[in-house]
Amino acid sequence: MNAVLIRNFRDCVGSNDDLWILGDFAFVKDVNRVSSWFHQLPGRKHLIIGNHDDEAIVSLPWNSIANITEMRDGDQALVLCHYPMITWNGARRGALQLFGHVHDQWKGSRNSVNVGVDQWSFRPVQIGDVIRRARKLPMNKHWGDVEHGSELE
Repeated sequence: MNAVLIRNFRDCVGSNDDLWILGDFAFVKDVNRVSSWFHQLPGRKHLIIGNHDDEAIVSLPWNSIANITEMRDGDQALVLCHYPMITWNGARRGALQLFGHVHDQWKGSRNSVNVGVDQWSFRPVQIGDVIRRARKLPMNKHWGDVEHGSELE
């Protein structure tokens, strides 16, 4: 499985690309194996810490490490967190929230999309694909409870 994941990542990510891992990079105690997997991945690697990312994972030479990150990809505002959230900074203004954590159990909603590899044929995903999927997903049933008057309703 790990060899296939590494091959898929190498097919999709260039050496000058930013690769964002939204938590749970590896769930194994063999530090040498985890380090080997890490160094086989292309691009500048960024970690959004997940619930299974222990000290061995966090201590790898990531380009950045955070619990949550706000960023832009072109015109699209993004909020990256390992966990799905009901609302976030910029949610009313079209910021997409990207998450993992729930594996294949939930694709997300119109403005909060699961980008875990098990939702995307075990490949990294680009923002254009996320935006296209988001448009097809239903609004979170609790959106109106927390974001009254949003343009997304």
